[in-house]
Amino acid sequence: MKIKLRILPLLYLTIISCGAQSKEPHDFIPKGYIEFEKHFGDLNKDGQDDCVIIIKKTDKSNIVINRFDKKVDRNRRGIIVLIKNESGYQLADRNYDCFSSENEDGGVYYQPELWIGFEKGNLIVQYLHGRYGFWKYTFRFQDSNFKLIGYDSSSNRGPLIETETSINYLTKKKLMRKNTNENAIGGDEIFKETWSNIEIENLIKLSEIKSFDELYMYNY
Repeated sequence: MKIKLRILPLLYLTIISCGAQSKEPHDFIPKGYIEFEKHFGDLNKDGQDDCVIIIKKTDKSNIVINRFDKKVDRNRRGIIVLIKNESGYQLADRNYDCFSSENEDGGVYYQPELWIGFEKGNLIVQYLHGRYGFWKYTFRFQDSNFKLIGYDSSSNRGPLIETETSINYLTKKKLMRKNTNENAIGGDEIFKETWSNIEIENLIKLSEIKSFDELYMYNY
């Protein structure tokens, strides 16, 4: 009886220890995917580095020959957002195939470059398109989901900014800035600003975006 009394507390401690094992970012990558990129930053303003993983599917049927007779991987990419706590990381949000492949055909120019960042506790998903400008999506964690609260874009012709758009989905306000200086070469633009209201009932959830390529912000 005395032996059993000594074993039981030890067994209990072992079970608790196993249940409290910390999870690392790679533990959240689903079968059939690999880590494409990994980024660290604070998403809940607690001073700890949370983690964003860009994943990529590994379906061999999506490895194709492009128009330049080069073998390329056209598997789509996704995102996993993890929050750091005392026991490791926990899943905050995910979307396994919302980004196109980095090897899509960019036409006469290269494919827009996906960039992930952190800003004031918000998650930034941005596409950089060189001389043509950029477009940026700002997500905030609220109500157990990352939701789109802002959108910014710049349409350029080299160093010249032709138009800029900024949408705040919380205030439901949209700002359009258009260059009116026909002789501008860049840095000397004269912008006309136009404010308008937008109509939106519910904020867009990161997990529900089918494809960022089809997320048309000009609908607002």
